Amino acid sequence: MLKDQDRIFTNLYGMHDRTLKGAQARGHWDGTAGIIQNGRDWIIQQMKDSGLRGRGGAGFPTGLKWSFMPKESDGRPAYLVVNADESEPGTCKDREIMRHDPHTLIEGCLIASFAMQAHACYIYIRGEYIREREALQAAIDEAYDAGLLGKNAAGSDWDFDLYLHHGAGAYICGEETALLESLEGKKGMPRMKPPFPAGAGLYGCPTTVNNVESIAVVPTILRRGPDWFSSFGRPNNAGTKLFGISGHVNNPCVVEEAMSISFEELIDKHCGGIRGGWDNLKAVIPGGSSVPCVTGANMRDAVMDFDALKDKGSSLGTAAVIVMDNSTDIIKAIWRLSKFYKHESCGQCTPCREGTGWMMRVMDRLVKGEAEIEEIDMLLSVTKQVEGHTICALGDASAWPIQGLIKNFREEIEDRIKAKRTGRMGAMAAE
Repeated sequence: MLKDQDRIFTNLYGMHDRTLKGAQARGHWDGTAGIIQNGRDWIIQQMKDSGLRGRGGAGFPTGLKWSFMPKESDGRPAYLVVNADESEPGTCKDREIMRHDPHTLIEGCLIASFAMQAHACYIYIRGEYIREREALQAAIDEAYDAGLLGKNAAGSDWDFDLYLHHGAGAYICGEETALLESLEGKKGMPRMKPPFPAGAGLYGCPTTVNNVESIAVVPTILRRGPDWFSSFGRPNNAGTKLFGISGHVNNPCVVEEAMSISFEELIDKHCGGIRGGWDNLKAVIPGGSSVPCVTGANMRDAVMDFDALKDKGSSLGTAAVIVMDNSTDIIKAIWRLSKFYKHESCGQCTPCREGTGWMMRVMDRLVKGEAEIEEIDMLLSVTKQVEGHTICALGDASAWPIQGLIKNFREEIEDRIKAKRTGRMGAMAAE
């Protein structure tokens, strides 16, 4: 279990002062200029050595991503864009950072922007996050007033401006290239890659897009050293991580823990166990709604990191752990996610535009037991035709929950269809 002195987010629950004074008392903004004076190559190497992988879902090595930015400017400015869109159902970790510990993010923005030679950074915050935007903007204003942002930011000889941009509540704008389109004032629709943002991103300039948590942990890693950070978790799964646990646990919470903690320890120590005991656990979605569910029996011995959950047929994603007990109508739960992805598809790619609606309508009939048994495999086949055939990952996100359902709960789907045929539907949970 992670010790308190090893926590990066020391005000995750808002128990302490979130202002600049409070943040400085907890060790933030300490020697920031000294960190920057070590130079960009040193910062990027330290980030590579720490083993930090992106906390926004894909888990791409953060230091490596930064190193893709051009070493020498060709005259175009460079930008850092922080993805604070956090629209993945079940995910609420970045929200806690922005409303209770915003200075971790602001200091991280300054250091990361310097490392990629960016004089400006944009934080793109989710449309529904009204209070979080106010807290973050207040913190940015404080940092400007204290000389930590603006000309000669924090005494580092680096001029740096930080802008907060409020989205309008579209899930697709959480995808990095759709976010850039939206930031430019256009409709949030993903771009074809290549060119990747590091070559041509915001306004056609070199850009890195990072998740809030990925940027907010940077100052602490550089202060305490990459060896400290990589001492947590298994190899290739380093560091501490925010987990957001919701659903059928006794105490849903957001908690900072070491990577590679076991699922059982995470639930028992921080959530007071599964509602109704471990035998009542039916399924878990371990990383936000777009990753496949895992059966309760298979999940109990799981290790919470990128590689272990991949072996379980799922993904760590954003570490938004959605727990479902035996009272859950799992077919209806996955149908609800299908409805969400249909609603949020931008409609640019035909497989996603047509496929999400098709999948939702078949799921609709599966919930009611009105489909034919053969349609289960037909649905699976359609998910394979959507997955991997779209510009962005929304096609995959709509396909994977259904694939997880069919893989793990096919019997339940078949039973419901048979029950409907024989008139025993009253006993099913779907009514």
